[in-house]
Amino acid sequence: MHTDTAGWRGLALGLLASFFFAFTFVLNRSMDLGGGYWGWSAALRYLFTLPLLLPPLLRGGRLRPVFDELRRAPGQWLLWSTVGFGLFYAPLTLASAFGESWFVAAAWQITIVAGVLLTPLWGQRIPSRQIVWAAVILAGVFLLQVRPGGVDWQRAGTALGPILIAAFSYPLGNRRMMALCQGRLSTLQRVFGMTLCSLPFWLILSVWSMHAAGWPSRGQVEQAFLVALFSGVAATLLFFRATELVRHDARQLALVEATQSGEVLFTLLLGLLFLHDALPGPAGWAGLILIVAGMVCNSLSAGRKHGL
Repeated sequence: MHTDTAGWRGLALGLLASFFFAFTFVLNRSMDLGGGYWGWSAALRYLFTLPLLLPPLLRGGRLRPVFDELRRAPGQWLLWSTVGFGLFYAPLTLASAFGESWFVAAAWQITIVAGVLLTPLWGQRIPSRQIVWAAVILAGVFLLQVRPGGVDWQRAGTALGPILIAAFSYPLGNRRMMALCQGRLSTLQRVFGMTLCSLPFWLILSVWSMHAAGWPSRGQVEQAFLVALFSGVAATLLFFRATELVRHDARQLALVEATQSGEVLFTLLLGLLFLHDALPGPAGWAGLILIVAGMVCNSLSAGRKHGL
């Protein structure tokens, strides 16, 4: 596929994925406000995702290649699936207890820099242009957390730990699995395989959640199903497809991963609409402007490099 076409398609799919990912933050916050235990919110999403991904794979014999790949390197599949899905989503769900949905979505944008910093693991240089604009985006993320009375450092500090784990785990697991599969599986097949191999993690977390909080409520189960549908299926497939389109170019890959910053804007709007979240203060609005400006400049910078 021509680099120009792949770049634009990757950007479009990345932004669309960020819209569907935004429902994760809004629904997780909704479940937390309703008294739902964070462990169930995380585990149920993937327990629902697995059967949702199965039907399309049963058509055309597309399930067998997945198990062929699993037999090729079962330990690698188990490890990087647990990292990419388990150590990504469980900590991110835990963070939903520390503030409005847009607060967690904003802090999650640390993953933009995380994705760039992981580039040397594949023998490539860190794309300097992208890391500069990623820093601008993160400056906006910081401002978005400033309230009229200042920054709540205790809440921000408590939430930062699990978000940092999630921010590095997601791109690391995604890229490791792309390298392992070498294009032999489609996006749908790879996501199904990773979901299946992360199942032990979710079953253990379910047992823990049952011990800690009992069974989940009906409302939590229903909302977790929506997260599975919007984020676990739609957003994940869109984002993984976007990264696959540009996987051979470190700068374009960093650019596609930077589209996740759109989650902040979408989450803010959805949170205001459905959860009546408090509006950001003046510093918060300045942060939104920086995030959008950082995304645009990031795109223009990569475009000059690749002729987009």
